[in-house]
Amino acid sequence: MSNEKHDDISLIKACSNGDHNAFNEIYNKYSGIMYSICLRYMNSHNDAQDALQEGFIKVFNKISSYSFSGSFEGWMKRIFINTSIELIRKKKYHHDINDIRDTEFKTTSKINIGGLDAKKMIDLIQKLPQGYRTVFNMYVIDGYSHKEISDILNISESTSKTQLFKARKQLQIKLKGWFE
Repeated sequence: MSNEKHDDISLIKACSNGDHNAFNEIYNKYSGIMYSICLRYMNSHNDAQDALQEGFIKVFNKISSYSFSGSFEGWMKRIFINTSIELIRKKKYHHDINDIRDTEFKTTSKINIGGLDAKKMIDLIQKLPQGYRTVFNMYVIDGYSHKEISDILNISESTSKTQLFKARKQLQIKLKGWFE
């Protein structure tokens, strides 16, 4: 077992027993990664901060339910993705997901992003309409299937596919303009 995994296990157990220092260590170790996930889903830095805070509250409250099977970081990512989606629903940012029904990147390698840094790519993704951005993030970046997306967002699989298609199209147009 790697030292890092052993350290995480110790931190998780200590946090489960109410050790606030252990929780602070978990926060310091993972907050950057989790913030970047929130930022991909949310419209602004303030909304991403809200999602980050809500997500860590959930992690803290649910940490004793972590089963030590699979990656702790992966377990946390699911919490932050779901928290971001919940906040989107609460703020009703996702109206365009539900308004578009059955109308018209499994990998990002289909888009030439040479010379484009991660910050610029995140900026481009953030400019997508909320519904497109949510499905794009879930499918391309976080690896959810269209079936999982449809279950989580309460939309049809074909709507999920349509949202992804339209997100890819818009990104391709934006990327083409970036490189010209």
